[in-house]
Amino acid sequence: MDKMLYIAMSGAKQSLRGVAIKANNLANANTTGFKADFAQARSMQAFGEGLPTRVFAMQERPGTNMTAGPIVETGRDLDISVSQKTWISVMDQGGNEAYTKVGTFNIRSDGALVTSHGRQVIGEGGPIILPIPVDKVVFSDDGSIQVRPQGAPANFMEVVDRLKIIEADNGQLEKGNDGLFRPREEELVNGLCGFCDISPTARIMSGTLERSNVNPVHEMVDMINHQRQFEMQMKLMKTAEEIDERHVSLLRIV
Repeated sequence: MDKMLYIAMSGAKQSLRGVAIKANNLANANTTGFKADFAQARSMQAFGEGLPTRVFAMQERPGTNMTAGPIVETGRDLDISVSQKTWISVMDQGGNEAYTKVGTFNIRSDGALVTSHGRQVIGEGGPIILPIPVDKVVFSDDGSIQVRPQGAPANFMEVVDRLKIIEADNGQLEKGNDGLFRPREEELVNGLCGFCDISPTARIMSGTLERSNVNPVHEMVDMINHQRQFEMQMKLMKTAEEIDERHVSLLRIV
């Protein structure tokens, strides 16, 4: 009887996790640069003393939908978007390099260029610091940053840095809990990333943003399916309990 409970319990756990993943995707349907997560699980035998006697549902390494989201024009000088295989380099909370598709930039009071999430944007020599105050900031197609200091002539523009835009295949990066992307372990050689240098061919589009690639209808259907699977697993657990109670009643009669 515990076999039935074990299978139903592990299945219900993964179905509930699937609901959480799909709900998170739906919540970020309008988040700039968001990449939807997949909910994946597979059957796995439980090994112990003797032969395997149990099978449970095991969460697989979570996958991410790397397809590009729709590009929308904003007309804002500090908004950029990049192509599907290119990524913007930023600093995470630990001061390490990570990658994102969020191209909504702002200038902090100290001149630091940051994303809308407050991540410092990385350039050729590290975090980008712009000379302040500035009247205008322009991003060239190759990622170069031109500024016009406050009070300078209207035709004066000075190149101060270049965005660190890298190129990576879909399978080379993985998504972290903070929403940033980093190289997979197997892509590192002696702890170093071989594809994390500035891409000489990368191009950006200023005045545009990449929207979330979440399909709300698809995610809603998937979430309903996970909910139904969860309810089915809970019914199996209830059935197992009822069968167990009947067995106990029969033993009392005997």
